[in-house]
Amino acid sequence: MKSPRACAALGLIVVGATAVGVARADDDPASLAKLGRAIFFDAALSEPRGTSCSSCHDPARAFSGVDGSTNGLPRGSRPGHFARRTSPSLLYLELVPTFRLAQTGDDPAPAPVGGFFWDGRADSVRALARQPLLNPDEMNNADGRALAVKVRRADYGAAFARAFPGALDDPEATLGAIGRALEAFLVTDDMAPFSSRYDAYLRKRGTLTSQELRGLALFKDERKGNCAGCHLMDDGVADPKASPFTDFSYDAVGVPRNARAPRRSPDLGLCERRDTETPTREAAYCASFRTPSLRNVAVRASYMHNGAFTSLRDVVAYYATRGTSPRRWYKGEVFDDVPRRYRGAVNTRTPPYDRRPGDAPALDDAEIDAVVAFLGTLTDLTGSGSLPLANPGPPRGAWRSHAPLAPRPGSSRVK
Repeated sequence: MKSPRACAALGLIVVGATAVGVARADDDPASLAKLGRAIFFDAALSEPRGTSCSSCHDPARAFSGVDGSTNGLPRGSRPGHFARRTSPSLLYLELVPTFRLAQTGDDPAPAPVGGFFWDGRADSVRALARQPLLNPDEMNNADGRALAVKVRRADYGAAFARAFPGALDDPEATLGAIGRALEAFLVTDDMAPFSSRYDAYLRKRGTLTSQELRGLALFKDERKGNCAGCHLMDDGVADPKASPFTDFSYDAVGVPRNARAPRRSPDLGLCERRDTETPTREAAYCASFRTPSLRNVAVRASYMHNGAFTSLRDVVAYYATRGTSPRRWYKGEVFDDVPRRYRGAVNTRTPPYDRRPGDAPALDDAEIDAVVAFLGTLTDLTGSGSLPLANPGPPRGAWRSHAPLAPRPGSSRVK
């Protein structure tokens, strides 16, 4: 029996962890996606059971969330355990490029771009999937062998064995197969809907209010919000893919310490990656985190990598006034969640971060409200197109698939 919280999320997607009739993985990608969806909602895959992938990536919050936690960080499967960082939305994962150091335009040196997680440590969705399954502060499985036992017992166990013959006899193969199935689900068309009011506006099928249009202008204004400098968008192009609302780059913004979260060793972000082919261990990369997409940002439960904020308006106000009113945000030292030796890496050069105490803030209260209003237009709609994704209440078919799930043609992530 699944936990009530997993079942509540499950109701929004219509399909649960039931037998799905999967054929061999190479022969039937649509059924592989259905298998991945069943795995995603299976609350028996944690130790102890009760936490599924959907617990911290809730469809009602655009596949992000905290699983009922009150400290801004996702709750783990064991009491008193919490993830180290917030759970970003799993929508639009197909747009994320693999990690690389790229030099473009006027960049004086190659800069880090892409990769999954806040620090870019995974280069594919399938590689991403195994980490929360094994993390002791998240789903807490000992290894692939323990997961194989659980998969065999699941309603979809026989389907899994048919899709991946012999995989359940090998711990690493089990983890690889689970990652592959989850990846197949997470890059389906349903997971990149481009169904927001902003998308309708781009396609000239909808309008924005005067306040939202003002927020859009401020979002783009390089001397005001300057948000589009990192949250890439182009409202002059009808194709929503030109507006991912991230450039997948990294930045050190000096987020305040989350006083509600358990105290741990400092989170150094990008410079904690262990990759040796594209190393980022230099001090210049410390305290930098990947720029998240702002699509569906209005429905998230907490913000920033450490969950320091629970209000979108506070996030926008922080960016606008961090330099002019630092005591509003920091209880002690400025940039208090960054070790002193790395604080020089925090961005104080580009607008709106380039202001100093006593300067006028980049945005006043009305302008902050306008930007927040615009960000609300980035919330994707349900399959019916009538209700926002954040709509509370009983399941009404939100995120229902109206056609068999299948990977996008030519997807490089499902192989």
